[in-house]
Amino acid sequence: MSLDAYKIRQDFAILDQIVNDEPLVYLDNAATTQKPQVVLDTLMAYYHEDNANVHRGVHTLAERATAKYEASREKVRAFINAHSTKEVLFTRGTTTGLNWVAKFAEQVLSQDDEVLISVMEHHSNIIPWQEACRKTGAKLVYAYLKDGQLDMDDLTAKLSDKTKFVSLAQVSNVLGCVNPVKEIAELAHAKGAYMVVDGAQSAPHMTIDVQDLDCDFFTLSGHKMLAPTGIGVLYGKEEVLNLMNPVEFGGEMIDFVYEQEATWKELPWKFEAGTPNIAGAIALGAAVDYLTEIGMDVIHAYEQELVDYVLPKLQAIDGLTVYGPSDPSQHAGVIAFNIDGLHPHDVATALDYEGVAVRAGHHCAQPLINHLGISSAARASFYIYNTKEDCDKLVEAIIKTKEFFNGTL
Repeated sequence: MSLDAYKIRQDFAILDQIVNDEPLVYLDNAATTQKPQVVLDTLMAYYHEDNANVHRGVHTLAERATAKYEASREKVRAFINAHSTKEVLFTRGTTTGLNWVAKFAEQVLSQDDEVLISVMEHHSNIIPWQEACRKTGAKLVYAYLKDGQLDMDDLTAKLSDKTKFVSLAQVSNVLGCVNPVKEIAELAHAKGAYMVVDGAQSAPHMTIDVQDLDCDFFTLSGHKMLAPTGIGVLYGKEEVLNLMNPVEFGGEMIDFVYEQEATWKELPWKFEAGTPNIAGAIALGAAVDYLTEIGMDVIHAYEQELVDYVLPKLQAIDGLTVYGPSDPSQHAGVIAFNIDGLHPHDVATALDYEGVAVRAGHHCAQPLINHLGISSAARASFYIYNTKEDCDKLVEAIIKTKEFFNGTL
């Protein structure tokens, strides 16, 4: 089965517009993806037909809302191959999930313990660990890079009996490299450490099997995989989640409340205090259905075709530096770059004049940006509705931008 991006684009009305007198080429998918009509329809159908709070009502609307909310949890379970829906917690996104895990780390860590991450991590996978280590006296240890990828020799050397958590992005949101988290999980578990995977940039683009990865935690954001903003998932092994204390307290997550104490519901609800993002969760289920119908292996293969096509063209542009692996087969559909002598924000603004939407900045990865010896970078990122014509437009716009600024210097 092959992916027909032109047919898929028909489901995304937002892509059919003119920006600065040019057809829109949306290449900011690592920041957020566009939403297909079926997801938008699902979101509105909840508010039009089923709007009610979940779990607490016996009237028809409440029962319908609850059924759809929990059906979405099952869809996510199947999508990542979790053992049980008890292991699927709805969150606001990857950031929330990583913060919850870091709060659990505060229960576990003590002085002289270590947390191992990499220099390529998103701030959401750095700052919570900084805080957990600051509060417990544990040490935050970084693995560094080799040839634009994670240096496995460095990581292996720094993994020790002191390591209690290893937390890594499966796909870097800047370098586009794919980290071998299954292999790393095996190494971490051999040292008695928990394995945490930031799946924000992997879950939308490839098949995820948390049981095969054998990770203890896996996080994802719905808005990076066609769903609305404000909804995400934290997967955790059931036996580990049972050890965790809730992070938030209030309605929905309680079993019994007495004047001086309370008890919690069973998994997964003990972590979902208050009224959840019901519409977002149901729409996430619709997004999962949409991606599943296409096939995650098909999506991954198609995006690899785009990378194979565009990366060599970018690498051939004189004065343009591409970060991450140089081999297209080792590079996901996230490509960060700089043009000699030009500020990335100027590049992104110039590309926008050509209708090409890319991101510029430090991409919430300042330790990595500093490690690379730059202040910021431009970034193009691809998804299922992008085409080789989009790739060509990106290359043409970069060359035009380069020539324009060189002519004005």
